[in-house]
Amino acid sequence: MSENYQSREERRKQRTLKQKNKGKKQPKGVFKRIFLILIALGIAGMLIGAGTFAFMVKDTPKLDEKALKDPISSKILDINGELITEVGLENREYVNYEDIPELVEDAFLATEDVRFYKHNGMDLIRLGGAVLANVTRGFGSEGASTITQQVVKNSFLNNEKTLSRKAQEAWLAFQLERKYTKQQIFEMYVNKIWMSQRSHGVLTASHIYFGKELDELELHEAALLAGMPQSPENYNPFKHPDRAEKRRNIVLSLMNQHGFITEEEMKAAQAIPVESSLVKVEDRKSNDSPYDSFVDVVIEEVEEKYPDLDISSDGLTIYTTLDTKAQDYVEKMLNSNDIVQFPNDEFQAGITLLDTKTGEIRAIGGGRNQEVKRGFNYAIDSKRQAGSTFKPIMDYGPAIEYLKWGTYHTLDDKPTTYSSGQTMNNWDRKHMGKMSLREALARSRNTAALQTLQAVEKEVGLDKAKEFVNNLGIELDEVYESHSIGTVEVSSLQMAGAYSAFGNEGFYTEPHSIKKIEMRDKTTIDTTPKTEAVMHDYTAFMITDVLKSVVKDSFGTGKQANVPSLHLAGKTGTTNYSSEQKKDWQIQSGGVPDIWFAGYTTNYTAAIWTGYSNMKSSIAPSDQKIAQALFKNLMSYVSEDIDTPDFKMPNSVEKVAIEKGTMPAKLASEFTPKDQIIYEYAVKGQAPKEVSEKFDKLDAPGNLSGTFDELTNEILLNWEYPEEAEDIQFEVSVALDDGSDQPLQVLTEKGLKIANPVPGGIYQFKVIAIRGEQRSDPATVRVEIPLPDSEIDDGFGDGDPMDDFEDDEDIENGTPGNNGNGNGNGNGNGNGPGSGNGNGQGGGNNSGGEDIPDIDPTNPNGDSQESGGQ
Repeated sequence: MSENYQSREERRKQRTLKQKNKGKKQPKGVFKRIFLILIALGIAGMLIGAGTFAFMVKDTPKLDEKALKDPISSKILDINGELITEVGLENREYVNYEDIPELVEDAFLATEDVRFYKHNGMDLIRLGGAVLANVTRGFGSEGASTITQQVVKNSFLNNEKTLSRKAQEAWLAFQLERKYTKQQIFEMYVNKIWMSQRSHGVLTASHIYFGKELDELELHEAALLAGMPQSPENYNPFKHPDRAEKRRNIVLSLMNQHGFITEEEMKAAQAIPVESSLVKVEDRKSNDSPYDSFVDVVIEEVEEKYPDLDISSDGLTIYTTLDTKAQDYVEKMLNSNDIVQFPNDEFQAGITLLDTKTGEIRAIGGGRNQEVKRGFNYAIDSKRQAGSTFKPIMDYGPAIEYLKWGTYHTLDDKPTTYSSGQTMNNWDRKHMGKMSLREALARSRNTAALQTLQAVEKEVGLDKAKEFVNNLGIELDEVYESHSIGTVEVSSLQMAGAYSAFGNEGFYTEPHSIKKIEMRDKTTIDTTPKTEAVMHDYTAFMITDVLKSVVKDSFGTGKQANVPSLHLAGKTGTTNYSSEQKKDWQIQSGGVPDIWFAGYTTNYTAAIWTGYSNMKSSIAPSDQKIAQALFKNLMSYVSEDIDTPDFKMPNSVEKVAIEKGTMPAKLASEFTPKDQIIYEYAVKGQAPKEVSEKFDKLDAPGNLSGTFDELTNEILLNWEYPEEAEDIQFEVSVALDDGSDQPLQVLTEKGLKIANPVPGGIYQFKVIAIRGEQRSDPATVRVEIPLPDSEIDDGFGDGDPMDDFEDDEDIENGTPGNNGNGNGNGNGNGNGPGSGNGNGQGGGNNSGGEDIPDIDPTNPNGDSQESGGQ
């Protein structure tokens, strides 16, 4: 049994040993399997990748030498699909490689592809960095295109950032490198590149910008040209010398970094101003291109929004928003004196006309007497201070939007200071006191504008005002209180875009000139910007209604821009010189640097800037209404024969009757005079709750009594009024014998004496309590004055001739008269049935019965005399 046990133990040990040995060999088998799997996956991946690559490049176009050398122009169509021009056909001069100076080649290599002569069409080192950037920041965030790839892309492919397009680009680049030498490829590149000014190639650009052959270029000039292809419109030195200079200096630093120039050469070239060697304006090529100002906007829009598209060589078909009829009229206005009279040829204007609802640009007025192709465009390139046209955007828009002010909100045009303590002034150096928001904006009072922005700052902060402005397409990094009166620099394109949102119920669409782009392969890009709600409809409506007052009300500053047949809103804007500028530049009295007008209907929005390119030339007072004249004529023309509906009041707004001058604003009462009521708009539910008591009726005087004191021959009036009533006065008037009321006196006492009333007269007195504009109902009292006893007994003219002799006073040096008539010579008093005293010179004839004298209202305590008849 022990033997059996030992043998089992031995067998167990042996099995254990075998298992251990077997376990030691297991890792080697696992690694082998993993290795084989990886190889299989790699092969499969390669096959799949190759298949995928083959699939992506199967439709790659073939290399075409003509396409490599000649760009394909792009067609630009108007709003009706009619061709207006082609971009890419003009200004192309070819230069052979052997004629390209080494300086020029070095500048382009340092900027675009420093390893050009070391790769085979694809730069793997550069590609690795781009792949990493695309993984971390998203596909398409950084490019790695070599010069070879750029030639391929500009010649055969569209500019979509897709894997398929990249694969095709790589495949064609590989083929291009196999078929052509590096020198030939570089030659293709420098002749194909778009260089703005409707030009292709470095030689053409050298002629346009410097008037030089390539071998005449200096270092700083060659660097400027090498920097342009990245963004030709932005780095156009004629239009943007500041941007061009920054880009040039980057190219110079790259040339130094890669060893093409020394640091001293770099610094010396960077110190040279860009404009110092540019072709002078008067020597630049004249402009004979149709609708150049509008095409300028189209080209810039393509480059800014679709940087991978090359409008000069991609063969695009661009559907634009241009209304050629409106554009023709704008150009006629600017380039003649047939519609508007201009003071001289140097006076400039920039005009933008938009569709209010869509933001589509209908016409662009890039300037007057433009003689340079793709020259400075005063509608989009010029950035000048906006003046008071900025007040609805910066001040009153945010106040209505965030503080829910109504158009009645009362502001006080009084001396006002910035938060720093610095005083600000109105244009006329005067102050007009309390007025509504409507009047303050329509009169363009600076103090009210500053108070409004300060109220926004206090209640919600300046960041909210900045947000409001930025949402209207005008980017502000910071907001300062001086912005309240328009110290922000803007273009007419930006102003038109902002104002269109007020006219479109608070919806903003970025101004745009392109509706869609069709590629050579017939695929299309919908380029229409997204429309966004940037303010409440109550803000848009109330700003609009106030801006109607600018052009229609008597106190508005823009009345000369009004078109009576249109529902129109708008705002004027004027900028000023500083005291130092006036002195240093010897500015004429009343001269200003900029005049604006921006306005809109429900159909069209237009923004007009006028002035001089050189701010040292000022706009004379006689020319400061030209912007309004341009607006009026343009809006009248484009609105002919079309319906222009009024702006519709939204449900969020209510109309309210406000008592003028109340601060804070109060509702008019039933006693408020009509001429003291203004009808304004409020955000629904936000109208004032308090009713003004300014014109409420006062209590009438009480216990009014009137008595006649025979001893003093006076009427005594007395009344009562509550002692607690302050600042009360009493207006007393009287009517005699049912005659009209005559004012007697305004007094603070509660009583009045009237001396020497007319005997037999019947007096009707009224006493009214008054305080400022407030008045009470009248208290009245009737007082009858008795006749003297002799007059009661005697009645002249009773038919008894003997009565003429009953009183010696009836005879005055004459013979007895009949019926109370006394005739005689000399002076005397004849007493008849009438109660007056008649004085006669010579013969006196006093007829009785009707000669009752009136009391003299201006002399209630004096006697009343009546002249006797002759």
